[in-house]
Amino acid sequence: MTTRQRCSWPGEDALALAYHDVEWGVPVHDDRKLFEFMVLDAFQAGLSWNTILRKRENFRRAFDDFVPERIARYDARKEAALLADAGIVRNRQKVAATIGNARAFLAVRAEFGSFDRYIWQFTEGTTKCNAWRRTDQIPAETPESKAMSKDLIGRGFRFVGPTICYAFMQAAGMVNDHVVTCFRYREVGR
Repeated sequence: MTTRQRCSWPGEDALALAYHDVEWGVPVHDDRKLFEFMVLDAFQAGLSWNTILRKRENFRRAFDDFVPERIARYDARKEAALLADAGIVRNRQKVAATIGNARAFLAVRAEFGSFDRYIWQFTEGTTKCNAWRRTDQIPAETPESKAMSKDLIGRGFRFVGPTICYAFMQAAGMVNDHVVTCFRYREVGR
């Protein structure tokens, strides 16, 4: 039996392997899914991605399946309920940012027709296909993620620094950062 070569970051964790093998780096053009990645990447700041993956279903439940119209209407009572929910990361600033980001997300969508149209402009509408040989070559931020961060912050988004934006770009398939020896590199690059 042959073992597939992968990027090293998922390790042996079954959830991380499934995420790597199915989702990570696949171009996303669905507004709700883009918002989900934005929320999860913001909550991941300062934590391991595996922590967020393990709580992902709880996040979906707690945040109404990441429907931005619903989240934008959250009030103080709902915010308090989220902060009491042990199934998610209970960080007051990140919860408040998610609610504010939902409102900013809707404003962007109203202006551009879709969040997808807005966000993909930072890679000129296509996936930037990198050719890293080792995971340690992958940058934490790029000129594109810096430009995205600056523009998002100017539109009222929070927890969208250049590093978070680059993680978002990787997750949403705006960049293909699978290493060249990974079996997903060519699949995602098609």
